Formats: sequence, C-alpha cells, structure tokens
Amino acid sequence: MKRHNRILTGTLVIQIILSIAIFWPKSVVTGASELLFPDLEAGDIVALSIADTDGNSIVLRQIAGNWALPDADDYPAQAGKITPLLDKIVGLTTGRLVTRTDASHKRLQVAPDDFVRRIEFETADGTKRTLYLGSSPSYGATHFRVDGQSETYLTNDISTWETNATAASWIDTVYLSVPQADVTRMTLENADGTFTFTKDDEGNWTMDGLAADETLDEAKVTALLGQAASVNVVSPLGKEDQAAYGMEEPNAVATIETNDQTVTLRIGAKDTADNSYVVISSESPYYVRVSEFSVKNLVENTRDDFLQSPPTPTPEEGTNTP
Repeated sequence: MKRHNRILTGTLVIQIILSIAIFWPKSVVTGASELLFPDLEAGDIVALSIADTDGNSIVLRQIAGNWALPDADDYPAQAGKITPLLDKIVGLTTGRLVTRTDASHKRLQVAPDDFVRRIEFETADGTKRTLYLGSSPSYGATHFRVDGQSETYLTNDISTWETNATAASWIDTVYLSVPQADVTRMTLENADGTFTFTKDDEGNWTMDGLAADETLDEAKVTALLGQAASVNVVSPLGKEDQAAYGMEEPNAVATIETNDQTVTLRIGAKDTADNSYVVISSESPYYVRVSEFSVKNLVENTRDDFLQSPPTPTPEEGTNTP
C-alpha cells in the first residue's frame, strides 16, 4: 500500500511539473529580433481604435488628411499625440518572446475577452489588425500579442498609460479660452436670476442692482469669469443639437464681452452618471461635455454668493458675553 501511495504521489508531482513547464509563461531566448509588422509604416495607418476593460473606447480616423473623431462629427484630433503611438506600433519587435501557449493569454491579459488595451488599426488598403496590450510584469514593461497569433512578447517601448481609451487623451482639451484681462462685461443667467457685471477703467468690477448697503465680492466675480472664459472638454459630442442636451431650457447662460467680441456659453443638461454637463459655445460648432466642477459656479451661484458677508460684530469693551 505504501509503495502504491508513493507511486501515485510521484505521478502527481510529475504532472504538476509538466503543467508548469507547458503553461507557465517564461522568457524564451530567440535568435535575431524581427519587426512584428515588417511591411508596415506609420504613414500607412489611416484609422485607429482603442478599448479598455472599463468599457471606454475611442475611434480615430484620418479625414481629408487630418485626424479626427468620426463618432463626434469629425471633432479634430491632434496628430502630434497620435503619430508617436503609430511609430511605436510599427516599431514593435519579436525580440522578447514570453510564451507560445494560448493558455497563457488570459494570465498575461492579452486574450480577446481579457485584455488591458485592445488596439485595432487599419491601413489605406483596408487591411485591419488587432493588437492586445496586457499586464506589466515590471516597471515600463508590457506584454503584447497580435490577434490570431499564439506568441506573446514583452516590450518597453509602448505602455497602457499612453494608449488611453478616452477622447481627452487625443484632442486639444481647450474648448474655449478668452483672455480674462480683456473682458469688460459679463452676464450670467441661471435659476436664481440674471446678474450683470461691468469692469470700470480701473479694472474694478461692479454689479447692476447693487444696493447702497451691499458690497460686491470681486473675488467671486473673478472666479465666475474664470469658469465662463476658460472651458476644457471631457468628451466631444458632435454638431447636432439633441433634446437630451437640454439647450431649450439651459441650466445657465454666460455672456462675456470684450472690445472685440461677444461670446456666449450655454450650459445644458447634467448627466447624473458622471455629473458632467453639456455645453455649447458661440465660438464652436460642437457640443461637448465638461466636468461639473468647471461650471458649478455658473449653474449654482445665487445673488448672495456675489456679496461680501457683513463683518461679525465684536462685543463692546466692558460688555458681558454669554
């Protein structure tokens, strides 16, 4: 019986060792390093899409020679952010082979249903390829695999943090920028009413309808102007107005005037999922989403928010206080 148990134990140990040898990913020393896409140049790629495991995805495509977001009515993207990624993709090599086994794909997060990034790109001749970026075994190193191939490699030339699947990573996030020093007049309309602020020749702000015993808090006006004159995009939506954007009854409308221009910013509906707001500027044909924080004062400020609070009275000398 003891001999039988020893045989069973020995067999089990051998099976475990064989399983580790077959399925556990390991570095494999290869011969010459070759380009993963030997016939591909960065300029050949005309479309690119990136997805992550959080459900985010972004599509980028060349439209008339310029990179844009086709899902947002060709909102302009920045070639200076896209081209370096394309250069890194075409520069990937087979020099650091990790495994040839399909069973390792999930463990390394380069499987079709378990990845960190999925990058799909298309060339001008219509050829499409898919690249999976996976786990990072050490700082700066990333596992990667081409769809349809068993081999998984390691690279230090491309990482998941530089392949973000949100629009803000690939566009100029500045949506509206008016020099605050040039603004001479600002009007805000929101649920609490209409407020008009004017800057005098000395650079001081006044508010229409200010009572004799009220003092304007100019710091609050400056903060308000900062939100109205400088707006950053979270994600572009497109050029077509939609009922869901809430522009028929916006949450706020800010109008800023300089000696040369008048700019209107309309703040529409709030998305309760991420607390972002839809906005449209008279300076752009595009509707975009912005963060709640960036327009909070425009939407929520009341008249009292623009006034200095009266000083707290101090007890007179000799007066007993409770």
